Amino acid sequence: MAQKQGEHQISFGMAQPSSSSIHPNFMISKESNGAYDLGELDQALFLYLDAQEQRVAASGELMPETLNIFPSQPMHEEPSMKKSSKSASDPQASSEIANDVKPLVKRKNITSSSDHEGPKTPDPKTLRRLAQNREAARKSRLRKKAYVQQLECSRIKLAQIEQELQRSRAQGLFFGAEGLIGEHGLHPGFGNLSSDPAMFDMEYARWLEEHHRRMCELRAAVDEHMQENELQIYVGHCLAHYDEVMNLKNIAIKTDVFHLLSGVWMAPAERCFMWLGGFRPSKIIKIIMSNLEPLTEQQLIQIYNLQQMAQENEEALSQGLESLQQSLSNTILSEALSFPSNMADYMDQMAMAMNKLSSLETFVKQADSLRQQTLHRLNQILTSRQMARCLLIIAEYFHRLRALSSLWLSRPRQE
Repeated sequence: MAQKQGEHQISFGMAQPSSSSIHPNFMISKESNGAYDLGELDQALFLYLDAQEQRVAASGELMPETLNIFPSQPMHEEPSMKKSSKSASDPQASSEIANDVKPLVKRKNITSSSDHEGPKTPDPKTLRRLAQNREAARKSRLRKKAYVQQLECSRIKLAQIEQELQRSRAQGLFFGAEGLIGEHGLHPGFGNLSSDPAMFDMEYARWLEEHHRRMCELRAAVDEHMQENELQIYVGHCLAHYDEVMNLKNIAIKTDVFHLLSGVWMAPAERCFMWLGGFRPSKIIKIIMSNLEPLTEQQLIQIYNLQQMAQENEEALSQGLESLQQSLSNTILSEALSFPSNMADYMDQMAMAMNKLSSLETFVKQADSLRQQTLHRLNQILTSRQMARCLLIIAEYFHRLRALSSLWLSRPRQE
């Protein structure tokens, strides 16, 4: 224990020499403001360590191991000086710094050059592309508006068709009453009687739906202020569509002319103004002249002459139909209404009445032909834009009649 204490004392003495062996520079000087000079302290420490190593080397003694807590170089040097000196001595580090600085200088030059250039004027190609994009967006909005109008028209028409079908079933149009429909469908003899009128009603409902779609397209074309030649294409399609319904009615006339004359395929309000299975051409001309845009003097004269011609033909057909009805009545009453009647005379009367009824088909065909000719003659008199507005006026007139019918059918019933 004494020996160990001696060793500790020796080590302690070597680690803490007397003040006489300390280099004079080790003394810390203090400035007038009270701050210590750390630079002098570092130098004193290194001088002290060098003196200790020389003394140990001269005496041959082993220097005790101590912790390496002293830095290898003075600590008072600035880090920036170290880094700069290292960078100067290391060419690779210098190149890395140069590479880092180049993009910064380049970006600064680009920014400064763009600032001096100012806003650039787009070239004609860019301006043309922008104009095309704006025009495409405008047309897209118009198509969307027309599509929404078409959906609304289709919704209203669908409700009207459902009401018409319900009324037709109630009237026995489809022979849905009990006793007429057997286990396997219609009884023999009723099939042909019901299929042709029902087929015409369904085809007319499809035509009416397509008519609404075409009118919506025509309205969008008019609102878009298209050129006359472009509008004429839409007008031609609408007139061709009117020709389709005339052909459809011609087929229905051959199967059941009374179905057309009854008007059950039309809305109730439309039947109030029906004339020989359709509208009166003179009435349509009168509606057009009161709602169409200002016309030239020549156009007014031509439309007036067309109206007079339509009225004359209407009166001739109406008088002919009245004469036919009177003649048909006289044929049936040619023999006394007695029972039982003479079968031979009875069959002769029915044969004569059938021949006269066949002329009824001719009256309806002539009335449809007059309606068709009136529309095409108006197309020749008016401009494309005027004719487009004319078709829209006619469509709106009948649309309001159908809407009035829907309101009338859906009115609250009083008990």
